[in-house]
Order: sequence, then structure tokens, then C-alpha cells
Amino acid sequence: MNKEFEALLDFLKRMRGFDFTGYKRASLIRRADKRLQAVGLEGFADYVDYLEVHPEEFAYLFNTLLINVTAFFRDAPAWEHLSKEVIPRIVEGKGADDPIRAWSAGCASGEEAYTVVIALAEAIGMEQFRKRVKIYATDIDEEALAQARQAAYRPEDLKAISPDVRERYFEAANGRYVFHNDLRRSVIFGLHDLVQDAPISRLDLLVCRNTLMYFNAEAQARILARLHFALNDRGFLFLGKAEMLLTHANLFTPETLRHRVFRKSAMTNVRDRLLALAHTGNEEAGNRLAQQVRLRDRAFDTAPAPQIVVDLNNNLAMVNQQACAMFGLSARDIGRRFSDLEVSYRPVELRSCIEQAHAERRVVSLRDVERSLPNGEVQRLDVEVTPLMDNGGGVLGVSIAFNDTTAHHRLRTELEHANEELQSTNEELQSASEELETTNEELQSTNEELEPTNEELQSSNEELETTNEELQSTNEELETINEELRHRTDELNRVNLYLESILGSLRIGVVVLDRDLNVSIWNPRAGDLWGLLPSEVEGRALLNLDIGLPVGQLRDLILSCLERKAEHDELMLNAVNRRGKAIRCRVTCVPLADSDGEIRGVVLLMEEWEGEGREG
Repeated sequence: MNKEFEALLDFLKRMRGFDFTGYKRASLIRRADKRLQAVGLEGFADYVDYLEVHPEEFAYLFNTLLINVTAFFRDAPAWEHLSKEVIPRIVEGKGADDPIRAWSAGCASGEEAYTVVIALAEAIGMEQFRKRVKIYATDIDEEALAQARQAAYRPEDLKAISPDVRERYFEAANGRYVFHNDLRRSVIFGLHDLVQDAPISRLDLLVCRNTLMYFNAEAQARILARLHFALNDRGFLFLGKAEMLLTHANLFTPETLRHRVFRKSAMTNVRDRLLALAHTGNEEAGNRLAQQVRLRDRAFDTAPAPQIVVDLNNNLAMVNQQACAMFGLSARDIGRRFSDLEVSYRPVELRSCIEQAHAERRVVSLRDVERSLPNGEVQRLDVEVTPLMDNGGGVLGVSIAFNDTTAHHRLRTELEHANEELQSTNEELQSASEELETTNEELQSTNEELEPTNEELQSSNEELETTNEELQSTNEELETINEELRHRTDELNRVNLYLESILGSLRIGVVVLDRDLNVSIWNPRAGDLWGLLPSEVEGRALLNLDIGLPVGQLRDLILSCLERKAEHDELMLNAVNRRGKAIRCRVTCVPLADSDGEIRGVVLLMEEWEGEGREG
């Protein structure tokens, strides 16, 4: 952290009320260095002293730090999409006399706000615009707002506007073009800090282009929360081309990501709960009724999920086959007090849950219950205690169902890990895009500062504009490369998942070693043979592992494969598997070569063998 620069920012906040703490430091330091060079100073501490002696320098500093780069219909394809696709949808969603509200946040000298005026007026007509539309235009720079209120622009500022549109919305005066006064009354300009000030509300359209990229991630999060509040439920957010919001999908969802148009996301979670009660009451013969009872009992007994029924007197009333197998119960236990059975308190305390289900007459759910299995593995269960009631609403007992969620828990953990990695990658990508766009904005600002200096520099300015176009083209190419990179990353993730699925489905142990004989891959079957998880062995030397396989006898076999003395070789070894059983294990060694034929390691295939093979 640059302490002198932080002291300068604190000084600006105390003296002039400008809080730059949420802005990206790299960009601010680059801009502030320009003023230091202009006044001939070397350090920020000296510049603080200079500001105290020369208060007029504050205006120059703020004009330098606050990059007011804007234009009419900037990024024309995006504005064309907004005018043809988004604004008509806003108008269609309104009544004939309903107001339309828009906000141009970070409007700078006003070109963007007046572009919104033109787009809306072209969509609904000038008369309807005057009656229904209110546009708010805000910025933190008072000097830029003063220029925006004047609404007077040079001819070259209107180069993106067609002559017929310019004639309808501007009047020529003293060598400049002034926006029509009657339409200008619908635009309210005001000073506003996106980080600190309360947002404008009930908006149909919020335009905030190339503004967020100047703020750090924490400030961006605060601003986006305010922008989310500002929009109505069907409102649209229109951002700059470097602002993607990939990490804020909970606030905004892309409407058209290419043109950076987003919709407000709903912030509620809806859960649908269905409770079906079946009552059978017929007057058929007794044998028909008995058949139905037997069928229902059989369906209960063969249900795939373990299930137990406890009556109102706390006695075990019913238990199906799955529950018997899981908890060691039998038909002899039916009628016993449930609290005397081990299942009432292991793997989880169920007696209090039964009392709660009786008292509250609702399903009591226990999620992610851990149950230790005899083989040392951990099983995860979702337990549901459901009250059973008669037609009059009286409680008859409870049904306790045990759903095995072990596989789901494992997949969920893997998915969360993958999502965290993806979010981190997206944040880094978005930050890089914003930094690149910030640099382009600064270059454009520098060009605009150089334009009025001298006619002799016109040729140099044109060369700089050409350079900017090349940079923009390079930026677009980088965005394309980034998109391809994301696709390739997705493909790689799918291939990795496919490979893991293949390795997991093999019924033989697969171990991949690098040239240093360290474990790279250890599939589930290898773990099942030797009782070690992949996380316990990956990265460790195979020959140092203490497992039931005499790994020292594999050294010559592996070295032979690494030296390519054989395409593959195998050994038969006496071993002890993870259950302590003595087995014969056939180990096949295959060289692992890359596309150039260079040996990168070996693949060991291990399987319990009952035939004959070469002894180790």
C-alpha cells in the first residue's frame, strides 16, 4: 500500500468531501501522477502541501482523476439493440398514461443522458415523451454537470448522430449545437455518489456505462446492490462493454450479454411442499379389502428407502426390509418399546423428534446425518419423521424414513468446489477486462485533452486515434480469446469428469506414477484394494507407501518401463488387501508416453488374480 497516496486520498475526503477509497488504486495513481508531473513534484506528500498552498489546483486534480470520457450513442450496436429491443419492451409493459423513469448514472458531460432522451422520444414520440418520461442524470463531478446542464456541444461531438436526428433534437447557436429546451426539461441533473448516496427508485431503465470498472470489487458490490434496489421488477440495467457482472448473478441476470443488457433478479426462494394423504374406503367383499391390505403392506416392506413406523404408545409397529438390514432389526422387535432399540438414538436422537412431530403435527426433518459403517466409511442420511393422522386429525403414530444421500453429498461438495473455482476465474477475468477498458478510457481522455492545444498536432492526434482503434480491435480479439478460453475450460472440466467416471467404473486398481515414482492418479478401486483414499496418496512416492502390497518389489518393473525395455510387463505378488485378506495380486506396468513419444511416467494396473503369472 502506498501510504503517501492514501494520505492524499484522506486529505481530499476531509477538505473537499470527495471519497475515492472505493476506486481502483492503479488507475487513480496513474492519473494523479499526471498532475504531479504537470506541477513539477515528485511525491504525493509534497503534493498535499502544494494543494494547501494552491487551492485552485483541486479543480485540475479532480478533472484529471474523474475521467469524463463519453459520447452520443457510444458503442453504436449496443444502443441500437437498446432502442430496437429493450425500449419497446419497456413501453409495452406500461399503460398508455403510465410514467417512464430512467437514470443515467455517471453521466459526465451529459451526452449519455441526452442519448437516452433521443432513444425514448423516437420510440414513443415527442408529445408522449414530454408527458410521461422523467430522466435523472447524476455524476460526482460538479464541473461536468454544469456542462451537461448547458447542453451545448461542438459539431464534432455529434458525429455519431445522423443529420435528420440532429435537426430534430438540436438547434445551432454560436458555432455549437444546443439540445432542445422543451425536451431538456425532462432531464434532472444532480450531484450523486454511487457508493454513498441513496439510489433513485422505481426505474424502468438504468444506464451506467463504463463507470463500475473504476471501482474495486467491494465498492462494485455496494453499488450493484443499490442499482438492484433502484430498478422495478421488470426494469433493465445497461452497462459498458467491459462490465459483465459474471459474479453477481444473484442480483442481475443477462438479458443480452453481448450488449451488456441485464434484468433484475428476484431475491426470493420459493419452495413447494406437497403432502398427499390417501384414504381408501370401499364396500367390497372382505377378501378384496384383505388383498389391498396385503398389497399395501408388501409395498411398504419392499420400499427402497428404510422406513420404521412407531405407534402412539412408543412401540415399534412396522419396519420394512431395508430398515431391518440397515439397523439389525427383525419381526421379533415389532411391539417392543422404540426407546429400548438402538435405532432410537443412533445414528441420531429420534425420541425428541417423535415428540416434536406429535406435538406440532408436522414433518420433522434431519439433514446430513452421519452414520459410521463397519468398514470405516461414513454414510450420510436425511431423516424425516412424519406424523400419521386419522380422518379426524388425531395422531396415530409416526413414520420414520431414512434416505441415503451419500452420493448426493459427494457430488454437491464437488460442485461447490467447482463453482468456487469458476467464480474466482470469472472475477479475475472481469477485473482484467475492466483494467483494459480503463486504460482505453484514459487514452481517449488524453487524446481529447491534446485536441485543442495546436492545429499543428492534428496529424499526431489522427495517428493516436488510429492507435486507439487498433487497441479496441485488440481488446475485441482478447474478449474473443477469453470466450474461447472459457469454452475450452468447460470442455476440459467435462473431459476431467468423464475421465474420473471411467477410472471410477473400472474394476481394477489404476495407479499413475510420474518419472519420480510419485502418485498422480489413484482410482477408487485402488483405494478399495489397499484402504487409502486418493487425497492420502497423491503426490507421495509409491515405494514409500505402507500398504498390503510389497511395493519395493515393483521398483525393477517400473524402472524397466521407464527405460522402455518393454512395452508392458507384469508381476504376480502376494499381498494383503484392506480387509486383511491374503490375496494374489497381478500388477501390470505400462509406459505412459506423450504425443512426442517421451516417457512421462507409468501406469500400474492392479487386480486380484486367481490364475497363473510371473512371480515377483
